[in-house]
Amino acid sequence: MTSEPLRYVVADRVATITLDRPDRLNALTTPMISAFIEALDEADRDDAVRAVVVTGTGRAFCAGADLSTGAATFDYGEADTRDAGGLLTLRLYRCLKPVIAAVNGAAAGAGATMTLATDARFASTDARFGFVFTRRGIVPESASAWFLQRIVGLNRALDWCLTGRLVAANEALAAGLVHSLHRPEELLPAAYAYAAQIVEHTAPVSVALTRQMLWRMAGAADPMEAHRLDSLAVQSRGRSADAREGIASFLEKRRPDFPDKVSRDMPGFFPWWSETDY
Repeated sequence: MTSEPLRYVVADRVATITLDRPDRLNALTTPMISAFIEALDEADRDDAVRAVVVTGTGRAFCAGADLSTGAATFDYGEADTRDAGGLLTLRLYRCLKPVIAAVNGAAAGAGATMTLATDARFASTDARFGFVFTRRGIVPESASAWFLQRIVGLNRALDWCLTGRLVAANEALAAGLVHSLHRPEELLPAAYAYAAQIVEHTAPVSVALTRQMLWRMAGAADPMEAHRLDSLAVQSRGRSADAREGIASFLEKRRPDFPDKVSRDMPGFFPWWSETDY
């Protein structure tokens, strides 16, 4: 699957989504966002895909929204229009496959906020993050007011968003925004090595459920909500062929070969939230 200026390639059970508009620092257009969402749909449908890596071409990861239309870029008139970056972030949030961001350079605006709904962010030492909305006369988008403070805490989120300053890679690491830093040539190998741990050792249905359980419990009001949910999930998974294979492979000291598929074996209570909300 290829949709310029975005590339989608599957190898070694990992789908790589590459923003490929280097002459514009991979700035996002509406067609690019639509193609990105379609790529995530394809990854979720394909049982051969066990993880997704997102990266950019050239010296930037993503400069955010394409501002080439000038002052009218964010003027939606009187229409009740949903934020396009938010549609992408919420699709990442709903993904059934773990998503790893390999931030190869500058990530600003929507280029920074889209990464917040990924499960691990690896960054080049050249990377910079910019939550620059107040410097453009707008406000944080892509549901980042929800995601960012859950990752780095309210104080840092306020600092980064109120000032709109660029955050260096080492500061992002110290704040917990990124998993680790790497020299540019080592960034993608590190992201793929992390993906390989998921591909080679985990059960895809369990990963899909675990990802959603953790994200959706981030806003739970009481641990009883998590207890009710994980009671359902543990009982369902405990009866599965995957659980039998997980135990057998452990006892036999071999790599597991989990038989269940995300396309057909998600438990009956999934999803437990209302899809109409999205």
